[in-house]
Amino acid sequence: MPETHCPRPTTTGSRRAVFAGVGVLALALSACSGSTDPGDDGDVELRFSWWGSDARHEITQTVIDAYEAKNPGVTITPEYSDYGGYWDKLATTVAANDMPDVIQMDEKYLREYAGRGALLEIPESVDTSAIDPAALGIGHMEDGLFAIPAGINSFVVIANPAVFRDAGVELPDDSTWTWDDYDEIARQISENSPSGVYGAASMGSWDAYLNYFARQRGESLYTADGELGLSVPTVTEFWETVLRRSQDGLTPPPSEIVEDLTATVEQKVFAQNRQGMTAADSNTLNSAMTASGSSELVLLRPPSLTGKASENGAYYKGSMFWSISSRTEHPQEAAAFVDYLINSTEAAEVMLAERGAPPNSALREAIADLVSDADAATLAYIDEIADEVGEVAPPAPVGGGNTSEVLSRYLAEVLFERQTPAEAARAFIDEVNAGLG
Repeated sequence: MPETHCPRPTTTGSRRAVFAGVGVLALALSACSGSTDPGDDGDVELRFSWWGSDARHEITQTVIDAYEAKNPGVTITPEYSDYGGYWDKLATTVAANDMPDVIQMDEKYLREYAGRGALLEIPESVDTSAIDPAALGIGHMEDGLFAIPAGINSFVVIANPAVFRDAGVELPDDSTWTWDDYDEIARQISENSPSGVYGAASMGSWDAYLNYFARQRGESLYTADGELGLSVPTVTEFWETVLRRSQDGLTPPPSEIVEDLTATVEQKVFAQNRQGMTAADSNTLNSAMTASGSSELVLLRPPSLTGKASENGAYYKGSMFWSISSRTEHPQEAAAFVDYLINSTEAAEVMLAERGAPPNSALREAIADLVSDADAATLAYIDEIADEVGEVAPPAPVGGGNTSEVLSRYLAEVLFERQTPAEAARAFIDEVNAGLG
């Protein structure tokens, strides 16, 4: 009989739980009664949960059908919802000791679930040899590998060539440009464009931008041991930069910046073709093209302080992950399904780049001719920066899922000058630290 996998105890200490107030670690460390033996009829049922759009649901169901056809006796029951409802439901199932066998996981909650014993260390039977090492490291915690990226992306600047042309400004050499170059280009576009058109957006992914800002200064949003890795001077400089760009007209006024925080992709200023540049994850290029009606948007590397692309702080980020419940009764079968998701050409040809660029470089090559032009550009970009990416950013610690919301609030405080950059920096750090652990 195959060995039943039980979670190892951790020494993470007292932390603020998100699992409906229930100590998941205690549940996970209770008597391991699970068995890898199938039922009397020889069949195995795996529950598989994910969040996403209707299109993702349809694609994933097609993959499930293909896997079941190749593996008689294995039934995979889908459980899916929108993003917000997904986490409420998952917390409830964990608290009830009824977690799905295979879970789509988010980096924001990876340490939370792994640290409390809810996730199984990925078995060695899952072949990770074809996964880019820089991508595989994203799912590593202190105690082992608990998640494998379902897709990867990287923080980019998305440029609208039409806005550049109308302003008489050339696209930059993104392998050598600096943030000074970025500001000068944004200034030229704003000055040479009609009122209401700006050189740049005030960034589209604030926590990612802050992390890059910090990485270029020898810091990071979080540390490997689950702490906030930012200093007051760095966050103060960050807020000063954001405020200066808005006041100088390089980016929109405060009201538009704040409105963009909650706007849909279609409602954002960039989608109205009123900004030369924005910043986001690389796998958003397709939606940006659709929203703006422009098929010529291009991906650019983020600028650096030194003009060297290898020093711009770039890293591979997991768009989402595959994890396995520590309480699964069928760890071998769950591992086999995860192996199929990350290594099967058949699965890749169905999912394409819907969850981001496949972390398996061979699969990226296999689907390159099957994806849309936007996704093909994204796959090419991921390969292009392979020799430039640095160490992965540590995942959010327990309580780190709220950082983005806190960051947005202090953004408004700074832009509307209700707090100075220095005041907002201290308050932001204090509030985030209070919520961690």
